[in-house]
Amino acid sequence: MKSWKKIILAKIVAALAVLAAAIYGGDYIVLRVRIAKNWNAFGTVEVDRYYSVAEKNNRMEFIPIGTQPETCVHSLFPHMGDEPCWYLVNHAEKQINI
Repeated sequence: MKSWKKIILAKIVAALAVLAAAIYGGDYIVLRVRIAKNWNAFGTVEVDRYYSVAEKNNRMEFIPIGTQPETCVHSLFPHMGDEPCWYLVNHAEKQINI
């Protein structure tokens, strides 16, 4: 009785893995087509950067560095070393721990 449950579970896991790979691959293909056709494949987002310095009294001091443009890709997932623009817009702060 346990063996058929394991088989069904293995098939579900395999189907989910194939679906995830297909979505990621399709997203990559759409990005490559955008690059080849010179469509809007990349963007820039202004990111606020700051240092976080640990002090002796177990507190953190935050020192702003300023804003800096960061390149992003118009896709669902990160590709080519860049984060997706939708993610970077929602996470427009970068903390550098010292």
